[in-house]
Amino acid sequence: MTDHKTLLLTGASRGIGHATVKHFHAAGWTIFTASRQSWVEDCPWAEGLLNHIHLDLEDIDSLSAAIPMIKERLGGQLHALVNNAGVSPKGEDGSRLGVRETDYATWIRVFNVNLFSTAILANGLFDELQAAQGSIINITSIAGSRVHPFAGAAYATSKAGLSALTREMACDFGKHGIRVNAIAPGEIDTAILSPGTQEMVEHTVPMKRLGKPEEVASLIYFLCTAGASYVNGAEIHVNGGQHV
Repeated sequence: MTDHKTLLLTGASRGIGHATVKHFHAAGWTIFTASRQSWVEDCPWAEGLLNHIHLDLEDIDSLSAAIPMIKERLGGQLHALVNNAGVSPKGEDGSRLGVRETDYATWIRVFNVNLFSTAILANGLFDELQAAQGSIINITSIAGSRVHPFAGAAYATSKAGLSALTREMACDFGKHGIRVNAIAPGEIDTAILSPGTQEMVEHTVPMKRLGKPEEVASLIYFLCTAGASYVNGAEIHVNGGQHV
């Protein structure tokens, strides 16, 4: 039983984040969620609304200003920080935004949410993580290591940067007893998928199917438990073999 352990997860309103919250809740953790969306009312626990923190990761100044409030809510310890929030903008017709189609404002928005906010949040909550000898999980992407037919240039490079940030944080935080790892999902059955993904899966994924959010959530949970106590600085592929 994992009584009194605390999770803070960004981007909890759907997909992998929602599955992760349900998995940790079933294991008895106290859960705080953070996103700019309101709490999802179909989540199955009463304290969910009370433990939801409204946070716009695109606005780095407001995030920095919110750190003291988050620290107060956590009460001194944070056993797991899961940085799951991410944005992947598309063109007006749903098209992929390459380098030539991506303006500066889009670059800044994507990097603030997908990369910079992760460093700000982890650094701001360092004391709570150290007190709990906690774990940080960064959700990267298969698009961070190869050109993807649907994920745009800003999203892909932000996720590649998050992979590098994971290594840097694992080195900086590891000596303080805080483990930092990344999970790189492939084509997971969530709302972020683009039309044509199913056809791509048939040709590029050896297992010939989409992944399920729970298949990522269960690995996130494992990396935050004693069974993974010597895993630090890793990036684990969860993509049915798509990366091979």
